[in-house]
Amino acid sequence: MPIRLDHARRAVVLLTGLLGAAVAAASGGDHPLIGRYEGADQVGRYDTAFDEVEVMNGPISGARGAGAPGWLRLEGAVTLLYYRLPAGRSSLEVLRNYQASLEGKGFRTLFTCATGNGSCYLTRPGRSPNTAPYDFALALDANPELPRLDGDFIRNYFGTQARYLLARRDGPDGTVYASLSIAEHDRGNHAFIRVVQTQAMDADKIGFVDADAMSRGIADSGRISLYGIHFDFDKDTLRDDSEPTLAEILRLLRTQPDLRLTVVGHTDAQGGAAYNLDLSRRRAATVVAWLERQGIDAARLASRGAGAGEPVAANDNEEGRARNRRVELVRR
Repeated sequence: MPIRLDHARRAVVLLTGLLGAAVAAASGGDHPLIGRYEGADQVGRYDTAFDEVEVMNGPISGARGAGAPGWLRLEGAVTLLYYRLPAGRSSLEVLRNYQASLEGKGFRTLFTCATGNGSCYLTRPGRSPNTAPYDFALALDANPELPRLDGDFIRNYFGTQARYLLARRDGPDGTVYASLSIAEHDRGNHAFIRVVQTQAMDADKIGFVDADAMSRGIADSGRISLYGIHFDFDKDTLRDDSEPTLAEILRLLRTQPDLRLTVVGHTDAQGGAAYNLDLSRRRAATVVAWLERQGIDAARLASRGAGAGEPVAANDNEEGRARNRRVELVRR
């Protein structure tokens, strides 16, 4: 649903300005990247210097935990905020204003849903769509249970509708995730917001691999992993900073005309297995297509996607996930 111009303008007015919010955050108020919907009262804030949390990044089945669909595990500095929303404002208006504000600050919306239309839940074959807000709330407020509000479970604040948004912003100091769960209830609407600041990995731990190093690696083991090929987030579009590594692959193939390679794409374990497999296939094919456009004979090249099925490090921390996100050249 597009935001009308007057709603977009309202986003600027209804959410507290960044400067004011930054000052408040220092004293335990609003988060500087989130702000506050105009007229809302903050009724809870909890800060943890480092913790592991799960946020929804897709439709859920109701279950939660390792391997459950629709959940993304994060670790870092966590801020949890509770707001009592003003009367007369729909949950949709609140969510759209927050979404416009976040996207204006460089966030990308990863997932949004509403229980009323069943989009928060996986489709169940042969059964009607699940539109119950309590199932969403029960999954949100479990393992571990969220801090209670006014002595009551957070899940009990979701009476008639739940709306949800997950957004992400990448920066030099790490990646920030913001999840917003908006609860409608006869006793008033509330927003439960979680902000996770993941820690930036130390850069330049994996050195640039030139054509000579590629040749040595392939000669020694038949394969070489490359970390200098980058794609737009969740896409198979090559970024400009991939060109130095691509140029070295091209030099390798031109100086060894008999060399035949399979380009293998790898992802980390975040997201669904089928999605990661498809993404890795498309990314490997994109690299092959680039090389063919530079004049390399297609008969010398093949592509394959491995998804997250061939990790070289643990997927439970950002450094390990970064090592698993790679392109591999394998001698045929």
